[in-house]
Amino acid sequence: MLAETKKAAIPKNWAELCDPIQPFLDEASDRLQDEVKNFDPQIATFVQYALVSRGKQLRPALVALAARAAGGIKPQHVDIAVIIEMVHLATLVHDDVVDGAEVRRNRPTLAANWGNKVSVLAGDCLFAEALRLAATLPSTEVCRLVSQSAKIVCTGEIRQTLQRGNFELGREEYLELVRMKTAELFSLACELGARFAAPNEPQVHSALRNYGEQLGTAYQIYDDCLDVFGEEVRAGKSLRTDLITGKATLPVLIALERADEIEHKAWLSMLKDGGEQVNTIRDGLLARQIPMACREVVEGYIQRANDSVVDLPAASALHGLSACLTEQLDLLSE
Repeated sequence: MLAETKKAAIPKNWAELCDPIQPFLDEASDRLQDEVKNFDPQIATFVQYALVSRGKQLRPALVALAARAAGGIKPQHVDIAVIIEMVHLATLVHDDVVDGAEVRRNRPTLAANWGNKVSVLAGDCLFAEALRLAATLPSTEVCRLVSQSAKIVCTGEIRQTLQRGNFELGREEYLELVRMKTAELFSLACELGARFAAPNEPQVHSALRNYGEQLGTAYQIYDDCLDVFGEEVRAGKSLRTDLITGKATLPVLIALERADEIEHKAWLSMLKDGGEQVNTIRDGLLARQIPMACREVVEGYIQRANDSVVDLPAASALHGLSACLTEQLDLLSE
């Protein structure tokens, strides 16, 4: 483990959390925009549109925060952040096609503007460019890990698609899909941040990878709950798509777990009707205090994330990131 040093105060909010790493995030953002030049001019418009759709740069922030927790940010970390963000954006482009989403981050999705065929192929190009950039780094381990993670994410998405309409999905299967399609990239960001900062500290790599997995699981469960209980104006994207497309997420699974035989059949009947029963389903979940039950699950994963890095002396910012997600949970109970 790294030598013990004085622990810093935990950041109080997202702005305070990002302040020390803002130059890194700005550089990663600029580099991501430069990547447009590596695509055929005829598709540059689509790639540019996808690249400016990024939000708070959560995964690049994870790379930087993990690097700082493990020893310090190095120039290669910018490459890592760009690679992971491109993989993430590719998955978003594909997700919007699968979900039929029309809005993401307060503007039309790529699919809404140019159709599904262009969107799928643009996402493929982003995947390919991420792997090309990974192959330029000195360590072949980066390319291997990025390829492996991309495969896991895509596998998770396919498995979830095959489960559409299956509301008898077990909670463990649901959590496995969450780990694959979202937590995997969180884990990768933290692990690669640690590997380049402290190449000879395998325990640190493992601790930070586990932090990413736990936090990523918490984040996806929160996002699934937001899809059911949130408001589109505040979320900045299409909501209720999970219910409309027959995707079983934690709010529905908890309701089914708690239901007696008669209520269980009633839930299944409403869920199979999809979009026609969205408001009724949402109201029923709210009446049964399902948001609070989901919040407890998310808080459990956040606590496990914090426990993963409790022995790292420079992990205060990671605890701050966990606290930011905890604050977002208030949106589920308003």
